[in-house]
Order: sequence, then C-alpha cells, then structure tokens
Amino acid sequence: MCAVPIAEAHQHVVNLESRQLMCTCRNCYLLFDIEGAEQRYKAVPARYLSFPEFSLGPGQWDELEIPVGLAFLFRNTVLGRIIAFYPGPAGATESELPLAAWDSVVAGNPQLGVLEPDVEALLIRAPNHSRGQGSSDYTCNVVPIDACYELVGQLRQLWRGFDGGQDAHDAMDAFFATVSERSRPAPPASDGFGS
Repeated sequence: MCAVPIAEAHQHVVNLESRQLMCTCRNCYLLFDIEGAEQRYKAVPARYLSFPEFSLGPGQWDELEIPVGLAFLFRNTVLGRIIAFYPGPAGATESELPLAAWDSVVAGNPQLGVLEPDVEALLIRAPNHSRGQGSSDYTCNVVPIDACYELVGQLRQLWRGFDGGQDAHDAMDAFFATVSERSRPAPPASDGFGS
C-alpha cells in the first residue's frame, strides 16, 4: 500500500470486494483498523477463541455438505451470507453451504455470534471424521482469516493422494496445536453470526 518495506512478521488487510489479502506495514494496517468505518479494506485482527462446549448433533456435519473433516466459515458482508471453504490439493474449495443446515448449527451454538465479518473465520475440525461420528469429536475456534489461508497454502504444498497424506496431517496437527495454544474461551452468546 505504501513504499515502506514489510518485515517477515506483518499484518494483513482484506479487500472486502475481492476477498484478497494484502500484506501491510503497521501504519497502513492501523488505517483500516477503525471499527464501524465503511472502507474498501478491513484490518485482520489477531484474535483466537475456543468454544469448549461446541457441539454438532447427529448428521449435522453431513447436512452442511462439507466432504472432509475440516472447514472454515465466515460471513461475507458483500454477499450478505456465510461462506464455507475446505482445503484440498488445489487450495481452498468453496462449498455451497445450505443455509437451513447452518442455521441449525447456530441454534445449537449461539455463542458463535462473536465472529467478526470478513476478517475472522470459524474453523471447525473433526480429527477422526467419518459419517455418523459423535459431536464430541469436533473442535471449533475463531481464528484470523489469514491463518486459514496460510493453512490451506501449506496443505496445498504438502498434499499427497486422496486424503492429503501424512505430511499434510502432521501440518494440520501442528497448526491446531498453535491455535489451541493461542485461543482463549469465547465470551457468552450474543446475536450476530446466524444467517
């Protein structure tokens, strides 16, 4: 955004229309970190939250039509809806999220309302994903949207075979260990992340 060199550790902003991430220096990042401002770009926060009581009822994951045990979801304000992505050998694959199925997840987990649109994602993982597994297998966190794309990029480089292979699974385990370490419990339920 400006001529200032960017350090290896730096912040990002999201172009709200194109959904592209842009690397920024600290000063440019702060220009777009103004709550409630209507701008083309929005600063990506560094917040990590956990939902220890998150649960999915029998069949709810399958109703979301996500074919793997890992997905990230976020509210896109330009489109006015929730968007879901899952990783694969070609990168992030967008899923056509059935709204009624998502509404039932939110009804059972109203604390999901803390997600900040466009810049934070709800990351859901079923480490031992298979049809019919219980809800206790799922982990759920709010993470910065750039962390999700970083994971997808890393998995794309490592992906081998149908399920990603051992290197991809090891990278996911390391990523989720970092997410767990950085996360604090989410605040009590509020409105805002539904449909």
